[in-house]
Amino acid sequence: MNELWTAAGAAAWGAAELGGLRSFLTPGAGDAIEALCPGAVTVLVAAFPYYAGEAPGNLSLYCRGEDYHRVLARRLEQVCLALRARHPGHTFVAGADNSPVPELAAAELAGVGHRGGHGLRIVPPYGSYVFLGSVLTDLPVPPTAPSAGSLCPEGCHACRKACPTGALTDRGCDPARCLSALTQRKGALTPAEESRLRNSPALWGCDLCQLACPWNRKVALSPLPEFREDLTPTLSAEELEGLSNKAFRKRYAHKAFSWRGIAPLKRNLDLLSGRDPRP
Repeated sequence: MNELWTAAGAAAWGAAELGGLRSFLTPGAGDAIEALCPGAVTVLVAAFPYYAGEAPGNLSLYCRGEDYHRVLARRLEQVCLALRARHPGHTFVAGADNSPVPELAAAELAGVGHRGGHGLRIVPPYGSYVFLGSVLTDLPVPPTAPSAGSLCPEGCHACRKACPTGALTDRGCDPARCLSALTQRKGALTPAEESRLRNSPALWGCDLCQLACPWNRKVALSPLPEFREDLTPTLSAEELEGLSNKAFRKRYAHKAFSWRGIAPLKRNLDLLSGRDPRP
């Protein structure tokens, strides 16, 4: 199976027994998994590198290239097609950040990369600049060995120190305080949340914890063209001026920052520019 994942552009892959992930499933996830793949017993999980350099810009590194949901869907389906041909009668269902499968837990159990203090998977030589994708199947696949703990040097905490909102703790990342999550939130924000965004280094997303990670120094560039070509490092108010939400979604449909629509981006631009985002 190695050659299938290599051909699809994965930097690492592994297999985990679905039963080992039951304690990580959110309410209703088990039923969703059964609906997607009746009789599922295995989760295949893979890491796809996206780092394309650190050109100046106000958009997070992860969303500058093509929308990773689209990229991983294509590349995972490539693997699924090959597996269906090899194993007729079995089901293979791909997912990328839109699946009931807890991908971080699956990667841990399958030994894909190592756990970082920022809660992301570290996959040398690409650091934590990787997207995770999964394939659910009813085919029993021998599980790969779990990761041997973390690669973080004892007492490092560089990512935690770099986080300006204190979102990283021993318990993991608090999404209520995470700047990346905050930039993507729809609707009105509290004054405290607005203050955090005014001091954010990015209009959308946040790379501070990853940029501080020692494993992300001198990382290899992604070999995947979708993440290295047609990059959008920056969005300006002028580029969004006069665009309806429909027109925005059409223009930027191939970018991951478009999924929430234009309103959060306009609000964030106002906050970063010192303007009042309220009408």
